Amino acid sequence: GSGGVVAAAMEASELWVGFVGAGRMAGGLVRGLLQAGKVPASNILASAPSDKNLDAWRELGCRTTHCNLEVVHRSTLVFLATKPHILPGVLEEIRPAVGSHHIVVSLVAGVTIQTLQRLLPPWTKVLRIMPNLPCVVQAGAMVFSRGSNAGDEEAALLKSLLSSCGLCEEVPESYIDIHTGLSGSGVAYVYLFAEALAEGAVKMGMPGALASRIAAQTLLGAAKMLLETGEHPAKLRGDVCTPGGTTIYALHQLEKGALRATVMDAVEAATNRACDMAKD
Repeated sequence: GSGGVVAAAMEASELWVGFVGAGRMAGGLVRGLLQAGKVPASNILASAPSDKNLDAWRELGCRTTHCNLEVVHRSTLVFLATKPHILPGVLEEIRPAVGSHHIVVSLVAGVTIQTLQRLLPPWTKVLRIMPNLPCVVQAGAMVFSRGSNAGDEEAALLKSLLSSCGLCEEVPESYIDIHTGLSGSGVAYVYLFAEALAEGAVKMGMPGALASRIAAQTLLGAAKMLLETGEHPAKLRGDVCTPGGTTIYALHQLEKGALRATVMDAVEAATNRACDMAKD
């Protein structure tokens, strides 16, 4: 079936991948692709207005240019990774070069598939993806949605490529703003929590560097158990609480501080902000 075509194209390293925009998020994705050996660096071409970001891409062995049109001409799979306010101008510029063989994948926050399809030729295969920063270390969480012309083959190709960067799920487009609040911004909530955990240990007399390493490994281990057991977090949390033991005393303090309500408020605030930015 169509999966075979995709597999064959990837096996033969015939996939030419372009990035219009070469910022941090695009850099994270490309590192994931390269480390997984999915696409050779020589098949990747990135464009940006200045050399500031492109130097890092050259060090990875990728080809670079200042011309967005060149990226479209020389790639099949084109990632759009510009700032939101720049995107309409970029789409206007590349529109004449976009053919029916192109797959256009937008990483741009707040720009809907409907807008992308309106600003590109009517036949364009468009997908929209929302990654998060841990893609840089192949532990990302990404969601993507497809436009009306992108079929199963395009979705399979994208999923196969991006699974090298972490968890990758296809979702309805309405979930993308929620993913931003949960995962895109969510890594920052986790860093804050890790910092607080370590500071608690420092207060009790453990050196900071050691406390930070243990806090990080604690988060990693807890997350791995959630993913690998598939259990509800409440079940795993209950398993750690011995009657009258240390954990339940600690959890009582977290409940007094309304940890859960505060985190829910944080996800809500970030999601609403993502929605507002999409309307601007």
